[in-house]
Amino acid sequence: MPTRKVQFAPGEHYHLYGRGVAKQKLFLDTRDYVRFLFLILYFQSPKPIYNTSTIVSSFIKHNRFNVTKETIEKIIKNRIVALVSFTPMPNHFHLIVEETEEGGISTYMQKVLVAYANYFNAKYKKSGHVFQGPFQAVHIKDNRQLLYTSAYIHRNSRELRKWKNKEVSYPWSSYQDCVKENRWGKLLKTDLLVGQFKNGKEYDKYVKTSGAKEVKS
Repeated sequence: MPTRKVQFAPGEHYHLYGRGVAKQKLFLDTRDYVRFLFLILYFQSPKPIYNTSTIVSSFIKHNRFNVTKETIEKIIKNRIVALVSFTPMPNHFHLIVEETEEGGISTYMQKVLVAYANYFNAKYKKSGHVFQGPFQAVHIKDNRQLLYTSAYIHRNSRELRKWKNKEVSYPWSSYQDCVKENRWGKLLKTDLLVGQFKNGKEYDKYVKTSGAKEVKS
């Protein structure tokens, strides 16, 4: 197995991304997006979550995951990573994640990607790889890069004609959680970004005027 160029370390932040094998779509309908959203939010700790399909169905019906406060508190207390921002797109995804325990990111991403691949192959009666190789990672070295990367991720839905200039309303992104109300509470560390601005509107202004187009390692 090839050695990863980027070495993960607790307390550091990383831009993680990946795409579907042969650029195939990873998310074909609403349930696919919701499933991935559930995984990246609730797999931040080793605590197992059961009845995933039922929980996902509750979100589709009621726009909320039916997970108890007690379970969420245990996830936060025992998290091995902290999710900062995210945007899944039809054939790829972007995350900003902080490693909070040694080996946390590798464990987290393996759990998320394996769980989603198993779900995807079972649903669509496929076999083999769903993602194109290992996920990619860029070490975020300073605060300027952190903000710029978050803007890049939150502007990503501009690639979709339907959402160009309406990125803040893209339902699968954490952009709205930064600008409006954080839907996920402590499961998503929006304060790391928004806390650097007067309010969510000022962060929104930064994203819109940043011109962020790509992030290089």
